[in-house]
Amino acid sequence: MSALLETTDALHDQMLALGRAARAAAAELAVVPSPVKDQALRAAASAIRAHKAEIQAANDQDVAAAKERGLAGPMIERLMLNDARIEAMAKGLEDIADFPDPIGGVIAEWTRPNGLNIQRVRVPLGVIGIIYESRPNVTADAGGLCLKSGNAAILRGGSESHRSSRAIADCLAKGLRSAGLPEAAIQLVPTTDRAAVGHMLTMRDFIDVIVPRGGKSLIQRISDESRIPVIKHLDGNNHVYVDAGADLEKARKVVMNAKMRRTSICGAAETLLVDRAVADKVLPVLVKDLLDAGCAVRGDAAAQAADPRVTPVSTEDWATEYLDAIIACGVVDGVDGAIAHVNQYGSHHTDAIVTEDAAAAERFLQRIDSGIVLWNASTQFADGGEFGMGAEIGISTDKFHARGPVGAEQLTSYKYVVRGDGQTRP
Repeated sequence: MSALLETTDALHDQMLALGRAARAAAAELAVVPSPVKDQALRAAASAIRAHKAEIQAANDQDVAAAKERGLAGPMIERLMLNDARIEAMAKGLEDIADFPDPIGGVIAEWTRPNGLNIQRVRVPLGVIGIIYESRPNVTADAGGLCLKSGNAAILRGGSESHRSSRAIADCLAKGLRSAGLPEAAIQLVPTTDRAAVGHMLTMRDFIDVIVPRGGKSLIQRISDESRIPVIKHLDGNNHVYVDAGADLEKARKVVMNAKMRRTSICGAAETLLVDRAVADKVLPVLVKDLLDAGCAVRGDAAAQAADPRVTPVSTEDWATEYLDAIIACGVVDGVDGAIAHVNQYGSHHTDAIVTEDAAAAERFLQRIDSGIVLWNASTQFADGGEFGMGAEIGISTDKFHARGPVGAEQLTSYKYVVRGDGQTRP
């Protein structure tokens, strides 16, 4: 047998072992009382704080290696950890523990004329495979949410964040052990071999759903190759539309925050649209704000006329998620023009309107086909924590099962529990 075949067989066996262990852990987690899961989450948060130095040291190695490989700036920004981001991971696990347990909740209940009592009850999905790039904090968020919702997790982080993810996963394992739960409830794929992803996508006997989080190429590959249902987190090509009825100062605040607060997150705005009716007055102000803040603006003829520093926009720009200090900019003919543009070029992730015209706002909110739509608020609120849902694995752009922020509740299914007293069907 060749060395290549031996390596392939070893990886295959390794992935199947992960799957078997996860399936066994999922059966146990499905009936674990909420206080036990919460104990594990809080202990994991304490472990992250106690091992902050080790996590930071691992991340420093990942960042140094990423820079040496020439990884793009936005990817490095997503990869980097610091004291605040490590504390946010720990706090996120505690927030998940504080959140109500979705498992066992009765969604609906009714009694039939024959006396049968029927309940629709929340249950775990089972084993969830999460495939993600760059951001090591996803290890904590995804592991914590899967545990809270009674699911076992198989986590496959990107090779660029493997040391960081390993250090974080070790803390999650400490939390599980302290609560007497199986460590296989949250497993990190131990290899950076890209072939591991291919194995995960075929493990139908062991994985119930795949959740990818990363760039468009990763999502496309998983959507094309997976034999397992996928909850997709597509790119965040998000828009802010400034309507003729907008308050200019409010628009300035929303646009600047939506684009520049953190340019590398999926909730960042990538396109600014302005109503043609007020473009002469509004566009120069908004464009100047962005340019002065260090954001490159790629605009149509009106945007270029507003400031000589604006460069021409291309058709490709309208459909691009930059994840950087770059924005596409142009004018549209009122709210209907904005709706047409967003639905044509957007990724159905998060889009906002700024206006004091309630009728225009409602038209936008109803007709934009996106998971999240906002009125007079920054697109950077596209986050499960900001929605009061605790942490989230990602923002789903699917229309089946889960849409928008995917938190603990969205990682559940349901079953029907029927209670009778000897009824038989005539």
